[in-house]
Amino acid sequence: MSNVEEFPIEARRTTEYEALMSAASSVLNAIPGAVYLCDHEGWLVRYNDDAARIWGRTPALGVERERFCGSHALFLPDGTPLAHDVCPMAKAVYEGAEAHNTEVVIERPDGSRRTVLVNIRALKGPKGEIQGAINCFQDISSQKVMEEELRHKNADLEDFFENSAIALHIVGRDGIILRANKAELELLGYTAQEYIGRHIAEFHADAEVIGNILSRLGRGERLDRYPARLRAKDGSIRHVLITSNSRLEDGEFVNTRCFTTDVTNLHEAEVGRRESEERLAATYEAATIGIAEADASGRLLRVNDALCRMLGLSRDKLLTMSFYDYTHKDDRERDAASYARQTRGELDSYVLRKRATRGDGRTIYLDIHSSSVRGEDGEFRYGVRVIQDVTAVKQMEDQIRSSEQHLRVLLEALPAAVYTTDAEGRITFYNKAAVEMSGRTPEPGDMWCVTWRLFNTDGTPLPHDQCPMAIALKENRPVRGAEAVAERPDGTRVPFIPYPTPLHDEEGNLVGAVNMLVDITERKQAESRQKTLIDELNHRVKNTLATVRSLTAQTIRHADNLDDFLVRFEARLLALARAHDLLTRRHWEDAPLESLARDVLTPLAGEAAGRVMLNGPSIELTSREALSLTMALAELGTNAIKYGALSSETGSLTLNWHLQGAAGSHSRLILEWQERGGPVVKPPTRRGFGTRLMEGCIEHDLRGEFDLVFYPEGVFCSISIPIWVEPA
Repeated sequence: MSNVEEFPIEARRTTEYEALMSAASSVLNAIPGAVYLCDHEGWLVRYNDDAARIWGRTPALGVERERFCGSHALFLPDGTPLAHDVCPMAKAVYEGAEAHNTEVVIERPDGSRRTVLVNIRALKGPKGEIQGAINCFQDISSQKVMEEELRHKNADLEDFFENSAIALHIVGRDGIILRANKAELELLGYTAQEYIGRHIAEFHADAEVIGNILSRLGRGERLDRYPARLRAKDGSIRHVLITSNSRLEDGEFVNTRCFTTDVTNLHEAEVGRRESEERLAATYEAATIGIAEADASGRLLRVNDALCRMLGLSRDKLLTMSFYDYTHKDDRERDAASYARQTRGELDSYVLRKRATRGDGRTIYLDIHSSSVRGEDGEFRYGVRVIQDVTAVKQMEDQIRSSEQHLRVLLEALPAAVYTTDAEGRITFYNKAAVEMSGRTPEPGDMWCVTWRLFNTDGTPLPHDQCPMAIALKENRPVRGAEAVAERPDGTRVPFIPYPTPLHDEEGNLVGAVNMLVDITERKQAESRQKTLIDELNHRVKNTLATVRSLTAQTIRHADNLDDFLVRFEARLLALARAHDLLTRRHWEDAPLESLARDVLTPLAGEAAGRVMLNGPSIELTSREALSLTMALAELGTNAIKYGALSSETGSLTLNWHLQGAAGSHSRLILEWQERGGPVVKPPTRRGFGTRLMEGCIEHDLRGEFDLVFYPEGVFCSISIPIWVEPA
């Protein structure tokens, strides 16, 4: 109710305007509030002290009156200037319009502003005409300030609620969602219409969990990061932590404010980490190789079953040990040195084969691959050691190595040159015989053959990439029946037969080849000797027949009778036959002088052979020299048996020889025939056939010198022939 309406009416016949105009100033000041009057033209006619205090001025009421309001200036609540002639008082005076609790802003002369709440009513006369208007207004500036502060606080609260990064929702006592901010809606993918107004249990994946949450909140308990699972609009499950408390009024539950922290990514990371740990643990245990973790000192932190089986030790036992404890003492220092470098960061990892002692005392071989696990700061945390039992492999390697060594020794022992290549023809192995045959040591990168140069049997060059070994590898087939000639770096040549054979693995793939080179020099020489022998035999047969013919003729001519002819002729034929036997045994090549002399003289001497002394160096005679000397020695021997020293029981025969001059073309062989102890020698009265035969053999056939002296004490014969002696 307006204060105006409660204004006392002193006389019913006077109008309200008249009564107010006639009231004393104390009456207006007694009104609890600011009040002022305007006449029917809007002129300010009365006001009380509260009005002047609010205006901050005391408007004149005399000649210079003011219209509609006593304020310095007016504004609407939004700050828009409000002219006095259109203010609520002007509308009341002009139009009779009333204003109830209308807010306007009054500006004082000092610039300060006050917000007032105006209530204006037009005052009418007996005939209904407007006599004036009264305005009762209150200063509500303090209230407006408080309202503004409250509005700002509410705005901040709303902003915090709506725009908070943390999901937030409010649930009523009946479990219905009353409000939810953007973060909450974005977390689950719902719109406000789809989310607000529904029961919170609809969005929880676990009924038991939301039941427990609501029960605890209903009892006034506080939840701090309570784990729950919410079902998003797309069907996915979001893992959240709920922090909530209850709002109670008079001990009654009103609602609850729930902060929802999305920890789905953290949960997934944790699940991933846990699964990774589980997979790692499963891998550890399922692995067929040993796995261990050790600290910087080598103490075992973790071992798997495979390592326990490998070492024959229990897990509990191993976890009280360091890996040095089961390492063989001779390998411990090497492993420790590498591990120390790894812990210091000098090595990222290292690989090691070492021996270890099992629980049952047996020694096994282990391949160790040690790597480091370091923290973000680079500091060593622990070492991971992957361990494989390679005892069987080691034994097999030893067997293979032994087998390879055995094969290598066998190949080295072969009297034939052997070498191998890889599939491309690079030489991978060769034995000593190969080096000896080729006259060189193969060099790295040599291809196809160990030889220096190759030739075909007709003397034309044979390139290495066309040799039998190259053909065997290129055509993947053994090559047989080929011959070639290898030339050594010193120019000598060796004929050989190769036997290249490709090598294959278990799948039949070509992996290389082996070749054996058989030196056929001797065979070639034998073939050459056979040809020479045949030629020599043909030549000797002709010469022998001529010699026999001459012996026959000369023996007949000088024989005393038939018996004498037979004896002399047979002796000379036997001597000739012995020389032939010796040369035949020597393939008509060089014959040792000592052997020749012994073969000739021993049969002739018979029982006196023990008194025949032969002295001289080893001399090789050609077949021509051997035949001529045989005939000469046979004649001298026959004479010694019949007439000389060997005809008695005390006589002796000495044949000395030596070389005169340097080896080579100027050498001469000097033979000295000396008989002693026999009957007194009488020089022959005539030169017989035997003497002429010896002179012919030595001086004619061999171009030597022959000197025969008949000393009384014994026959002396000196023979000197040129001879070829190989330089030493």
